[in-house]
Amino acid sequence: MKVVDKKLGREMAMGICFIVEGRIEIDARLKGKTRFRTLLHEIYHEINPSFSESQVLKAERIMIDILWEQGYRRVDL
Repeated sequence: MKVVDKKLGREMAMGICFIVEGRIEIDARLKGKTRFRTLLHEIYHEINPSFSESQVLKAERIMIDILWEQGYRRVDL
């Protein structure tokens, strides 16, 4: 799975998972916890495409809260 930064304003989305293509697009303007949350959300779509949106949101919220509390952050190089 490749993660690509791209402005997604036209798509009106923060992230999109293209399962068949093996690609996740994340809006390049996202920073911090919002970017992390969006990435986890799209990864959940990849892990189980049969999850409903509400199931994905629930799993994403649990994971982001735990990981953020543990200090996980993106370090920009």
